[in-house]
Formats: sequence, C-alpha cells, structure tokens
Amino acid sequence: MPRARSPRVVAMSALAVSLFAAGRAHAIDCKDLPSPVYGLGGSATKPLLGKVAAGLAAAPAPLTVVYQAPGACLGINGLLSGTLLTGTASYWDVDGKELSCTLPVQGQPIDFANMGNTAASCPGVSALPPDIGDFLGPVNTFNLIVPNASSQTSISAEAAYFVFGFGREGQAQPWTDEAQIFRRDANSAAQLFISLATGVPPEKFKGVDTKTNGGTVAAVAQSTKPEAAIGLVSGEVADANRATVRTLAFQAKGQRCGYTPDSTATAFDKKNVRSGLYHVWAPIHFFAKVDAAKKIANPDVARFIGLFTGDVEPPPNVDLLSIEIKSGNVPKCAMDVWRESDLGPLTRYKAEKPCACTFEKIATGTTSCTPCTTNEGCPTSAPVCRRNYCEAR
Repeated sequence: MPRARSPRVVAMSALAVSLFAAGRAHAIDCKDLPSPVYGLGGSATKPLLGKVAAGLAAAPAPLTVVYQAPGACLGINGLLSGTLLTGTASYWDVDGKELSCTLPVQGQPIDFANMGNTAASCPGVSALPPDIGDFLGPVNTFNLIVPNASSQTSISAEAAYFVFGFGREGQAQPWTDEAQIFRRDANSAAQLFISLATGVPPEKFKGVDTKTNGGTVAAVAQSTKPEAAIGLVSGEVADANRATVRTLAFQAKGQRCGYTPDSTATAFDKKNVRSGLYHVWAPIHFFAKVDAAKKIANPDVARFIGLFTGDVEPPPNVDLLSIEIKSGNVPKCAMDVWRESDLGPLTRYKAEKPCACTFEKIATGTTSCTPCTTNEGCPTSAPVCRRNYCEAR
C-alpha cells in the first residue's frame, strides 16, 4: 500500500505546481512579440543590434529583433541548411534591455544571418546560392587586446603568428603561457580575421576558448599574469571595455610599423581604419533570402536590414548613423578606402553622400568642418550642407 503523504508535503507539492504554472503563464513566446524577425550569427554585433532593435521596438510600427549568437559562421551555415531555432533567444525592449523569449518547440526558421565576414570565409561555404543575398552594414574592426596593466603596446602579424599558432613553443615573448592566450573557435569572425591577418589556420589556434567576446574581455582583464595575457575580440567590444583592456597596435605584413584603429590609444576617431592604415577591418554582413529580383523576400526582414544598407528610411525615433557610430562602428559614408573581400586589397573610396563630418562630431565630440543650415556659405571644397555640416559633396 502506498504511504499517505503528510499535509505539509501535499501543501508543498501544490505550491510547486502553482509556481510552475505561474512561470509557464508568464513565459514570453517569441512569436507573440510584435512582428518578430529571427536571426542567427555572431556575438560581436549584439551591442549594435540591440540599440537598433530598441528603436524599432518603440517605432510607430513596432518590429522585434529576436537573435541567437552561437558564432558567426554558425549563422550563415544555419541559414543555408534550413536549421530551425529552438530553446530561447534574445530580444530587446524599448529601453534597450536584453530579454529572453521562448522559441516554438517545433523550431523557428531563420530569417537572417549576421556576421563580420563574408560567407566564403566560413568552413563549408564555397559560394552563396542564388536565393540568398549578402547585404553590407557599417565597418567593424577586429582587435588584439591586453590588460591595461600590461606594458605591451603593439604586435606584428609575424609575432601573432607564433603566439596563436605555436603558443609556448612559439617563444614570442611575453605571450608564451597558453593558459593566458585567449581565443575563440573557427566559427568566430574575430578568429577568422586574425587567421587571415597572421596565417594561422582558424582551427589551429592555441590557447583557451573563451566562447564569446565578453568572455575574452573578462579573461584578459582578470588575468593574474597581465604581461602574458592576450586575446582577440571585435572592435566595438574592445571600445566598450577600455576601462579594463587595451587594443594593441597591429603591424600587418608589409607595414613598417603598427597602427591602432584610432589616431591615438585614447581617441575614438577610427582615423586609421577610415584611411586603411589599420589592417583588420570589414563591413558587417547580413544574409537573407531574396526573390528573383535579388530583393529581400520577407518585408519585415527587408525593413530591418534595409536600415543598415540605406535602402529603408529609419523611423523618426531611430538615428541609425548615431547608433552605428556610438557603437564603435564606421558607416561606409565615413570611409576613405574600401575592399571587396575579407582583408583584400584597398581602393580609394568616395561616398555618394559623405558623412565624415558627422562621424567626427559624434565619435569625438568635435570636428573642424564648417557648420551650416543650407548650402549657402559652404566652401567650394565642401559645397553640400548635410546633417548641419559642410561635406565634400
């Protein structure tokens, strides 16, 4: 005969059932959010995506960005293979707070993939099929970082090759302790770009896998051996954590000296990125299904990605240029050089509607450009008044 449970046990069981039911009742299903679009990809761009998503959540016609960030190349491979999202995902409310929602048990199709590199740089991807488009956003850098307590200020591509390719046996002082070398995996955009810049195969990196950009920052910043610690992250994450980590100047192959992304270690002007002196940068890539005319097939996805490409006018509450710049990115309209492939050759570039003055003002708080309200009064060298500054054209 089963033993009778005491009244206290029965009451506790009832309470547990009640709490479980209450939790289920208050769980947020991703599909119930306003116009959700589902993305998969890298973690490097989450700060940017979150700020844009907050604006879209508060827009007159709300749109919700739902995102999982297991790794850059997992995004494009998932989109190409038809992987279904399961479990939970991040989304952002109108205040920019990152929250979690529950995906359908049967899985949710991916609407877009997002990463900092081209698809061809990912394992298993030789080319995109005709029904998948590649759309470019602002420029992001990839940085080698050390703790602020480190005395190191620069590293060459050749030295980085021995650090990440051979670890202790590379004898590239002071970075020879493999427990203090912090890396990602072959699906990480940051690791792929450092691989391209140094020649170390992305799957052969020595060191400790930190899993995320945030994990790398924490590991480097908290190292008990700051002189031996080094890691790789995206530029916007490095910029957001300057209180604890510092970006090394990088001397690319063929360069005579190293360059930081900015003109100085404390600046935010991205001068050396915009001019091409800092080597390790690329535009952010968005991938989505397209129709026969190569237009994004899903209207909500087109509305979201179109903000970054300039094909869609932002809602009144979303100052996209400001969001991109404050996130540590460089809009293409502020670039003086461009490249068509990952770390490919540079060419001179002039935007149809330059925004260098606006970039400098937002990024640094000052600009030497002439203020204006109309084209009248602008000098012949910068004849067009755009966003209250005289631009080149």
